[in-house]
Amino acid sequence: MPNHSSFDRRFSVAPMMDWTDRHCRYFHRLIYPKILLYTEMVTCGAIIHGDRERFLAFNKDEHPLALQLGGNDPSDMATCAKIAEDAGYDEVNINVGCPSDRVQNGAFGACLMREPETVAECVARMRDSVDIPVTVKHRIGVDDMNDYDDMLNFVDIVHQAGCEAFIVHARKAWLKGLSPKENRDVPPLQYANVYRLKLERPDLDIIINGGIKNSEDAEEHMRHVDGVMIGREIYHNPMMFISLYKTLYNEDAEHDRLKIISRFSDYVQQQLNEGVYLNRMTKHVLGLFHQQRGAKYWRRYISENAHKPGAGVDVINVALRAVTE
Repeated sequence: MPNHSSFDRRFSVAPMMDWTDRHCRYFHRLIYPKILLYTEMVTCGAIIHGDRERFLAFNKDEHPLALQLGGNDPSDMATCAKIAEDAGYDEVNINVGCPSDRVQNGAFGACLMREPETVAECVARMRDSVDIPVTVKHRIGVDDMNDYDDMLNFVDIVHQAGCEAFIVHARKAWLKGLSPKENRDVPPLQYANVYRLKLERPDLDIIINGGIKNSEDAEEHMRHVDGVMIGREIYHNPMMFISLYKTLYNEDAEHDRLKIISRFSDYVQQQLNEGVYLNRMTKHVLGLFHQQRGAKYWRRYISENAHKPGAGVDVINVALRAVTE
């Protein structure tokens, strides 16, 4: 079993559907050795009734690693938490933030902000089933839940069930009228609510998420809360936060892009040998040379060629010439 005392939540990469798959996580781990990585959200139904191995597979180098679960049935959530622990995950996280129609139809995700007792029961059953941490990722509110007190009530009820760590996306979710994409940008960021939560509940581990653009933003947040969770910015520009890593861990992230892509190419070849398509992996490295010479060609060449039948590591090598020659 992993040593759970070996990781903290000061710096983590957000769970992002269709983005933070096992290939993306392996790539991020090459740059940031100690940060906490999260899977895409996986529903309980997919784990219990679907291809469990496909949904839960990960590389041992991804640790520390958390599985994010979507669901609302306490028994199913406890079953899946135990499966995750047995599979080697370091943490299980409950999704109370996703606003998509599919998630709403399943009565989980952000709509559970209105049902703190249900989330609390899930937490209690999960904690009875596993020794690894059970955490919750949520919004500051949904729809007409405008008041800070509504969020505080949610957190207090869930905390009483045994949750000690809350990752707070500092935007409301509008379940009607906004698409999931719009819900990531349109509702205004309200960082002050997250800061206040930490101030009034100092014993809880409060992680802030949403709109964090660079290391300077992250370090400012760290003056008020326990950690930062970063999503789209680190995906599109994975080298953006190496100074934050240095500040938090007093050691360097891997800043040599050529070394990173060389190690990732070795991984790619291993995965190709196992039947994984090249474009499933290379889509995650398009931002590696962000704002570097040859970056546009790097992105274009990989995007235009990685999906072709029989495409292999040579696609990466040819694109690399644009930034090395």
